[in-house]
Amino acid sequence: MMRSMYSGVSGLRVHQTKMDVIGNNISNVNTTGFKASRTLFNEVFSQNLQGASGPTPNLGGRNPMQIGLGANVNTIDINMNEGASQRTDIVTDLKIEGNGFFIVRNAEGTKFTRAGAFRVDVAGNLVNPAGMYVMGWKPDPDRPNEIQKAEVTPLKIMSAENMYSSPVGTTKGMISGNINQNDSQVQSTALGAPVTMNFYDSQGYPYTAQFRVKKDPGNPASYQLTLEKVTDQNGKDITTTTNPNMAIDPNPVALTFDAAGNIANPTAAKFKIAAAETDFKSKISDIEIDFSQITQFSGNTTIEGVRGDKDKVGAGNAAGKMTSYQIGGDGRIMAKYSNGDSKLLGQIAVADFDNPAGLQKEGENLFGTTMNSGEFNGIGKDVTSIGSKINSGVLEMSNVDLSLEFTEMITTQRGFQANSRVITTSDEILQELVNLKR
Repeated sequence: MMRSMYSGVSGLRVHQTKMDVIGNNISNVNTTGFKASRTLFNEVFSQNLQGASGPTPNLGGRNPMQIGLGANVNTIDINMNEGASQRTDIVTDLKIEGNGFFIVRNAEGTKFTRAGAFRVDVAGNLVNPAGMYVMGWKPDPDRPNEIQKAEVTPLKIMSAENMYSSPVGTTKGMISGNINQNDSQVQSTALGAPVTMNFYDSQGYPYTAQFRVKKDPGNPASYQLTLEKVTDQNGKDITTTTNPNMAIDPNPVALTFDAAGNIANPTAAKFKIAAAETDFKSKISDIEIDFSQITQFSGNTTIEGVRGDKDKVGAGNAAGKMTSYQIGGDGRIMAKYSNGDSKLLGQIAVADFDNPAGLQKEGENLFGTTMNSGEFNGIGKDVTSIGSKINSGVLEMSNVDLSLEFTEMITTQRGFQANSRVITTSDEILQELVNLKR
């Protein structure tokens, strides 16, 4: 009689535990990156009233007779399934699509999370709401466009060196477009069609080279392209004969076209702008100008100069200020600058475990390693190497399924009620037994 009562008590306890888990799941239905738990029961043990026996010539076999002695909590598992996506359009809100965990760290150690609601603090560090550093890799000092995958370190987006892009001097230029041979401004008696090309020195100061193109008076089938002057950002001519900072080739470039209207000898259609004065030589590299893309077709005369070659190599740029940054699917953080330049700032690393369900919840959406989860190697992994990706402007929602939780709540409530009835019924039977003697 007492066995049923104690079995009922154990049933109350395990159903109360299950209700606690359900309540916690429902309370975190809107918690970013939360992972729901589930409770599983098992029977404690069974008391043997009679053992099993095998068949004999005169009697068949008998099964054992046992009475169970209640239930126990077998396990409380973590459901590591991916939660739904919530769009925020905030660059530092990140969601891992697939497996993996963000790596965060503070003075107490390294933890792991699926909640990617990050922000940039006043020092420029990428941190979570609790101020823990988001960990990743820095660019290789020798190869700025490549990541140096070593032990993870805090990612600092708004550092002093990242706020600005260094200027780069122009080393190549290109003049392209079309010359209409009947255009009055390109005739040998005219001044020539004007062409300008901007370029930068190594400190980012802008200059303008001014050219003119017209027919060669001695050879009407050819054109002359002459560099007239170079002016600084204030419009001052720095090629004057009294104080020349830039050297001008006195010999104009001869442009000769073939029957198809293209430059007859493209490899020869180049010359250089060179600095003459010592200070300018230290700031301005020789600039190679390519004219091989000029054509002689019908239509308007449209000649223009641009920095860089046809692949934009050697264009140079002024100093730039960071205007924005973005985080790619591979976790790489790229900054964009006002001068059109871009720079790799770092890459977010992720942790991957052999048994993610073996991680231990430590509050604030954090997980810690256990002996059954596998250890973190301190380096982390590229998110794409484990078949996952990082989505920017998106958060991972809780994976709690309310319909399932409410169903589990109903069955848990009924299970609790049934075990309560076992106790009250056992009590009533004991009362009847006591009342036998009056």
